[in-house]
Amino acid sequence: MWKTFFPFAKIFSLDIFDKAFLQEKRIKIFKGSQVDLDFLEDVCNQTGLFDLIIDDGSHINEHVIKSFEFLFPKLKKGGIYVIEDTQTSYWEEYGGSSTDFNKVGTIYCYFKSLIDSLNHEEFMISNCETSYYDEHVISMHFYHNMIFIYKGDNNEPSNYLVNNKVKNG
Repeated sequence: MWKTFFPFAKIFSLDIFDKAFLQEKRIKIFKGSQVDLDFLEDVCNQTGLFDLIIDDGSHINEHVIKSFEFLFPKLKKGGIYVIEDTQTSYWEEYGGSSTDFNKVGTIYCYFKSLIDSLNHEEFMISNCETSYYDEHVISMHFYHNMIFIYKGDNNEPSNYLVNNKVKNG
């Protein structure tokens, strides 16, 4: 599907099972786990930075978050990180909850918290320390069972604060 959708792209894929038999000229498939950080580092060393990352992996909440935290910094500025099948945020067998929508460790609890990163310039906190996500998440879009996170320089200033303090205050 992806080779048809992106006819000129070089496509890298990760899978827990050996799918090397599906490789083609523009498609390289790595065998390993999305939460094996040594494996991910090796893949990134071979591929370089990415324009687009699509997580359609295990769908286990902890895995989705761990993969994002490792791979988002490996995304180029202007790139997009997509997470599919986020409904597992509500499924207990995947680490989710249908009764506690703010359960720490679920996909949606984690990504809802990044909404604040978009607006870090508005925090009224002296000497506010910014995170990597504060500085690089520029847009997030939530769809039915999908999240798109856009990467760039999140440096749009507040129209009310300077250095997280009220102007002239």
